[in-house]
Amino acid sequence: MSSLKNVLNFQAGLGVLANMFLLISYTFIILNHRPKPTDMISCQLAFIHIVLLLTGGDICLKEIVESLNIDNDFKCKTTFYISRVMRGLSICITCLLSVFQAVTISPSSSFLAKFKYKLKKYMIHAFLFIWSLNLLFSSNQIFYADAFTNGSETKQMKVSKSCSLFSMNYIFRALILTVTISRDVFLVGVMLGASAYMMIILFRHQRQHKHLHSLSHPRASPERRATQIILLLVVSFVVMYWVDFIMSSTAVLLWMYDPVILSVQKFVMNVYPTITPLVQISSDSRIIDTLKSLLSKIF
Repeated sequence: MSSLKNVLNFQAGLGVLANMFLLISYTFIILNHRPKPTDMISCQLAFIHIVLLLTGGDICLKEIVESLNIDNDFKCKTTFYISRVMRGLSICITCLLSVFQAVTISPSSSFLAKFKYKLKKYMIHAFLFIWSLNLLFSSNQIFYADAFTNGSETKQMKVSKSCSLFSMNYIFRALILTVTISRDVFLVGVMLGASAYMMIILFRHQRQHKHLHSLSHPRASPERRATQIILLLVVSFVVMYWVDFIMSSTAVLLWMYDPVILSVQKFVMNVYPTITPLVQISSDSRIIDTLKSLLSKIF
């Protein structure tokens, strides 16, 4: 278990550092350049993943929180609630990112083209709606999360080293699970639909480009590279999210959480927020250019 804990700590630490770097880079790009519509969404996603990794992992935040002179139940409720909110925000913002990119690359003759110039106008409204919805949706966790007190207490299900969930009515538990599944199925469906639409557009664009220029390996445009990266992120998110969701749902329905399964679930849950910034950093030349510009000013 100690080696698995070290892997989790390394994974969470790497993810936090990468997301902090990505957040700072996109902040400079937005303030100093003409940003893309998806840059603000990427900023939101980086911030969400930082908080998710800190509240969901076992790294330095745990020691900081434990050092505070605050009631254990309050600390447990707060960290567990924030973690659940961030998980919901992660799927919502990822869905929003895929939809915005699909609208951005849509041809002028398509139905989505008329929304291109309204992206920035409605982006703030979309953020406010998504945040409000997730803050409200996860509020029930406050009543059932509490500090872990007794390992022999059958009404408690341990979800971290110091936190547990108290048993709730089976009907209410099934209702929450049904609503959560419905939300996630809808969002994943929208993501997959947007991804399929983007793949069709890329395929048509590639065929036209080859026909016009007679090149077997045409140079990818920035829009095409950005779309490919988002498609990669969406696919990885869908796979990791549903593996995590199946494990969580099974544990809640059976009211049983094995420590090893809990650690494996944490690893799976943290894969997406860890690889997302690494993929975006390596694929966005603006981030490298911004870093070089900052270094040149400093030195």
